[in-house]
Amino acid sequence: MLSTIVWGTGNVGRAAIRAVEAHPALRLAAVLVHDPGKVGRDAGALARLGHDLGVTATDDVDAVLAAGPRAVVYAASGDIRPDEALADIIRAIRAGAVVVTPSLYALYDQRDAPPELREPVLAAIADGGGSLFVSGIDPGWGNDVLPLLISGLGGTIDVIRCQEIFDYSTYDQPDSVRYLVGMGQPMDYEPPMIAPTVPTMVWGGQVRLMARALGVELDEIRESRDRRPLDATVRTETMGEFDAGTQGAVRFEVQGIVEGEPRIVIEHVTRIHPSCAPDWPTPPDGHAAHRVIIEGRPRIEVTIEATDEGGNRAAGGNATAVGRLVSAIDWLVEAGPGLYDALDVPLRPAIGKLGRKQP
Repeated sequence: MLSTIVWGTGNVGRAAIRAVEAHPALRLAAVLVHDPGKVGRDAGALARLGHDLGVTATDDVDAVLAAGPRAVVYAASGDIRPDEALADIIRAIRAGAVVVTPSLYALYDQRDAPPELREPVLAAIADGGGSLFVSGIDPGWGNDVLPLLISGLGGTIDVIRCQEIFDYSTYDQPDSVRYLVGMGQPMDYEPPMIAPTVPTMVWGGQVRLMARALGVELDEIRESRDRRPLDATVRTETMGEFDAGTQGAVRFEVQGIVEGEPRIVIEHVTRIHPSCAPDWPTPPDGHAAHRVIIEGRPRIEVTIEATDEGGNRAAGGNATAVGRLVSAIDWLVEAGPGLYDALDVPLRPAIGKLGRKQP
């Protein structure tokens, strides 16, 4: 079995511990944490499994990497600490590990990543013999392997549209929701996530991946954005109040332009409460969904909803992103050292998992 460590035990890390434990080819060897309050706690408790796994969390990165893990699931955030996340990942690659992570948006499309990111990773791979695969849900499988798979069912295709429609009231990341996305901020506040060029930085790689897979040339990538205020103050279970008149919904698109027309579109519709922007697209049950729409003949629409941790949609999305990454580990080990993207790494059946109970 492949010794695997999980680095980080937040929203993604909890799901990663569960996924590694459930995978028949992997063995959870260590869990790395930053919070001193988590040091010494059992991984099963941190993952909310309801039972111990016999692996206690540690903050000793040097000792864990010196033990030579075969794989690392890097689940620590890269949203507000990209330089630190890159440095951590490079350490693990130099230690010879296969690294899978959702934390470095610019490396989702690794071929077109900035040289200042790509070149240190390639140097670490050459020195240590490790690998890196970066993926998630959106950006991730929701706008690479899923739309490409569905496109193969079409006769003629006019537009591929990938949507994430999300109610952030259940997402336990106050800093990201309030400051990166801008929920609850005055309408003259510019959220960093939708500042000009940022959506393309995060999601443009997915547009380029789809264009490459479909064999089309992009003229350019364009952005559009819209915001709406809350009509009334709302209270959320995880993040408290959001005042009337402050930002309550955001909608933006990253458009791949082919022969002058937007043909590959990634769209986000994000709310802090369902009452805001009711005329914008909504998921079937009002909470969250990932949707792919193939405009053409036939018209095809696929909506995916995922839940975990007691029915939570945010946790369900995180778990699917983790599932894609963890399921790739044994394939990456066999493939050998390298820097991979979603077009390289197959999405495979859940071999050996059907009916297997969580340890």
